[in-house]
Amino acid sequence: MSGAMTERHMLGEDEAAPLAGLAARVRALTEAAVLTGVGADEARAVADEIAALTERLRAVRRDAPPFLVTDGHRMDRQGGNPVTGVLNPIAPPVDLDVTADGIVRAEFTLSDVYEGPPSYVHGGMSAMVLDQALGMAAAQTGVGGMTATLELRYRRPTPLGVPLTVEAKASRVEGRKIYASGTIAGPDGRVTVEATAMFVTPQHFLVHER
Repeated sequence: MSGAMTERHMLGEDEAAPLAGLAARVRALTEAAVLTGVGADEARAVADEIAALTERLRAVRRDAPPFLVTDGHRMDRQGGNPVTGVLNPIAPPVDLDVTADGIVRAEFTLSDVYEGPPSYVHGGMSAMVLDQALGMAAAQTGVGGMTATLELRYRRPTPLGVPLTVEAKASRVEGRKIYASGTIAGPDGRVTVEATAMFVTPQHFLVHER
C-alpha cells in the first residue's frame, strides 16, 4: 500500500547507488525486450529467469517509493518519479537542473521504448516530461503546487534517439495559483512541443508552511 501520508524511507548515497544501478539495468532490459528478435523458446526461458529475479526483489518490500537525501541543489529527491527518478526503470530519467534566473532545464534522449508514431516520441511522454519540468519551475517561486491545468501544442513530431532539450519557467503567482510555460526542442533548436500550465497550492500545504 502506498499514499501521500505513508512515511518514506530516506536513502543516502551509499544506499541509493546500487538501487539506481539496478534501475538502469532494468531500463536496459526493457529496451532489449521491446527490440529483441529471439525465438519463442528463448523468450520463455528469459521470462522464467526474470520471474525468479522479481521474486528475489519482492522478498523485502517497502510501503512506498523512497526519497533520496540530496545536497540541496538537485531536484530529484523522489527516487521513484516516473520522469526524473533514478530508482524507477520506466523513467528516462530526465536530469532537471535550475539556472540562476529560475529556468528549469534538461537535455535528454528518449529511446524506442517511448515511441508513439513510428520513429517519434509518444505525445503522452512529451506531456509527462513537460508537466514535471513545469511543476519544478513553479516550485522555484517558493510556493509549490499540483497540476490544475496543462495545455500543450504539438508543433512538429519529436524525434527518438537524439538529444532533446526541455525548458520551463514560472511566469507569475496569483494567490494559490502559479503559472508556468515551457518547451521541448530538438537538436536543431526547433521547438517540437509548447506547454502552459497552472498549478494550485493545496490549503494544507500553506497551513504546513506557517
